Amino acid sequence: MAPGAIKELVGQVVGTSEWVEVTQERINQFAEATGDFQFIHIDAEKAKLTPFGGTIAHGFLTLSLIPLLTQESDCPRPEGVKMGVNYGGNKTRFLAPVRSGKRVRGLFKLLELDEKRPGQWQQTMEITVEIEGEPKPALICEWITQFFV
Repeated sequence: MAPGAIKELVGQVVGTSEWVEVTQERINQFAEATGDFQFIHIDAEKAKLTPFGGTIAHGFLTLSLIPLLTQESDCPRPEGVKMGVNYGGNKTRFLAPVRSGKRVRGLFKLLELDEKRPGQWQQTMEITVEIEGEPKPALICEWITQFFV
């Protein structure tokens, strides 16, 4: 789809991802990669004694799933993209913990899409990461990416 045609979708929910399981193995790998070994993430016995009742994913792990959730979504894809980069975020709120073994999915609402320079587009997406069977989402953020065509 041409970027200009995608721009016509501003203000609309443009995609939903497949469900992705957040396993304890994934949580442990994230702890290894980031050095964040807080017990609520990796120690099942101690985590049982918390209000969470077990281990939970790092908030930043949930946030870092956005590229995967985007790839696993039905969001419209711009034609001819040579490269895409994360540009940053305007807002990020962690609203509910993702317990080990739960599944999450992304809900994507296009907020802005502007051509910054010829062939360089900046997209702002409101992304809600839902937790299967839970009333509150794990997070809501406004995430900005740039792509080059």
